Amino acid sequence: MSAGAGLAPEFLRPEHGRSTLAQLVPAISSHLTGQGTDPFGLPDAQRYVLLLVDGMGAELLNSHSGLAPHLTSMDGHLGTVTCAVPSTTATSLSCLGTGAQPGRHGILGYTFRSPLGGVVMNALTWRGGDAPSVLQPHPTAFEKLVARQVAVTSVGPERFKRSGLTMASLRGPEFVPVADEDDIDLRADLARAAADRGDHSLTYVYERSLDHVGHGDGCESSAWRRRLGWVDELVEALSEGLDPGTVLVVTADHGMVDIPGDRRIVVEDDASLLADVDDIAGEPRFRHIYTDRPEEVARRWSRALGDRACVLTADEAIAAGLFGDWDPGLRSRLGDVVVPMRRDWAVMTERQPQEMGLIGMHGSLTSVEMAVPLRWETVGSPRW
Repeated sequence: MSAGAGLAPEFLRPEHGRSTLAQLVPAISSHLTGQGTDPFGLPDAQRYVLLLVDGMGAELLNSHSGLAPHLTSMDGHLGTVTCAVPSTTATSLSCLGTGAQPGRHGILGYTFRSPLGGVVMNALTWRGGDAPSVLQPHPTAFEKLVARQVAVTSVGPERFKRSGLTMASLRGPEFVPVADEDDIDLRADLARAAADRGDHSLTYVYERSLDHVGHGDGCESSAWRRRLGWVDELVEALSEGLDPGTVLVVTADHGMVDIPGDRRIVVEDDASLLADVDDIAGEPRFRHIYTDRPEEVARRWSRALGDRACVLTADEAIAAGLFGDWDPGLRSRLGDVVVPMRRDWAVMTERQPQEMGLIGMHGSLTSVEMAVPLRWETVGSPRW
């Protein structure tokens, strides 16, 4: 595909403002506060528990439904719900926490240029990042709920309590740390106690292990399948432990695709891919390329990658609506050229050696990466 030719036909565009993760907390808020709308049709309740399972794409869940009987039998579910672009954790959690599209909250990938320092920052470790309040200054959806007297709690890994990403995009809830992430009963007990706070409550529970297994062993591995079964046990424990009338909602931040060894293109092996390139960020399935000559670099990358990628200048990506409503003040963060990969191809770089050992990857716009499940049940109601 040549630069400027548009998106690949198999890509799944997010329907910003209608059916992405950014709408989920505002939808729950509409039931708790009586203000706003719910495009998903969630049941009305005074207490919600929202579990986000990192890496559990909708297509992966559907193809392994027998390993997750509780999840797949939950009485509420919706067809196509997507994450945003790129399909990666930092961007998706920012959409969830802020209720905003990437073109507004500005967390534009796993790594991208920081606005003040101008260096490539890591949005998960916050290495190289500016102050969280600079990166994401807008009130979060959680903060807005707290301001309306809703008891909001985050139950997650202890190390994330004051991480840069938490303070930028997920701030607002009372944080309840989980010391032992493998202790399902502990997680369920903490969620139940949090849900009982106040007259109206939202409890956000984050589970990350499925994504870790997918990266290390692949999302088609036996280890991944076993971990999906464990996730289903967690969902069942949450359901059994919550008070009747509580609505349990389960979703994910992205899916994943396994990348064969012969589908990995290393930038440093092709001099044409490095010509006029100042920085490379993003991840193997969605690269940010920083350059003073975007048109020329886009042409070179398009020639080198052919139909293995969709090569777009930043202006083309913004015009295509990939990031939703766009704040021009975020332009310095975005790669001057962006490269979402097609099928099961990836572009690696020795500048990020940690990515060389990954098997499962994500970030691009294929349906297996973009579509996420949205399932719910009212605890204590009959299961069909």
